[in-house]
Amino acid sequence: MKDPKITIQKTELLSDNWYLLNKITFDYQEENKPTETHIREVYDRGNGAAILLYNPAEKTVILTRQFRLPSYLNKNQTGMMIEVCAGLLDQDHPEQCIIRETEEETGYRISKVQKVMETYMSPGAVTEILYLFIGEYNASMKVHEGGGLDAEQEHIEVMELPFEKAFEMIATGEIKDAKTVMLLQYAKINELV
Repeated sequence: MKDPKITIQKTELLSDNWYLLNKITFDYQEENKPTETHIREVYDRGNGAAILLYNPAEKTVILTRQFRLPSYLNKNQTGMMIEVCAGLLDQDHPEQCIIRETEEETGYRISKVQKVMETYMSPGAVTEILYLFIGEYNASMKVHEGGGLDAEQEHIEVMELPFEKAFEMIATGEIKDAKTVMLLQYAKINELV
């Protein structure tokens, strides 16, 4: 099957309150078929990066726990989510972003990361590409307590867990965040810890 021909007809800004929400009208045409007009709402929040910090000697990982309003609005009774460290790109490269976010959120200063994949997390409605990384850490890299930036109203709990406990938390439902599940599974498959 050949790729369809896409022609953007109109973009209407619905909101630019926090990020951009656009209503897009476009034509979609497959080879030898009539053109269809589609209308979709698309949320553009920029791209992001996430990292699984792991300590192979201690067999531990660093995760974060914080309130996520969308999860609260969709049946997460407390709104609290356990996740890998992550952040939005600020005109920088994904590697620079995740090194900065790691120190802000977890208190660990790392200098070396390895990109393992890029992924669209919700391509039906969100433009974001998420760059996923892994990075080793140890106690000597801890420079402060972490927790995020007050200016960004971040209230992040830093969690150091045995890797096997974190991995089991996928099955128990304590970890439901897709990027975290993917990176923990990557660590398990590749026997990082």
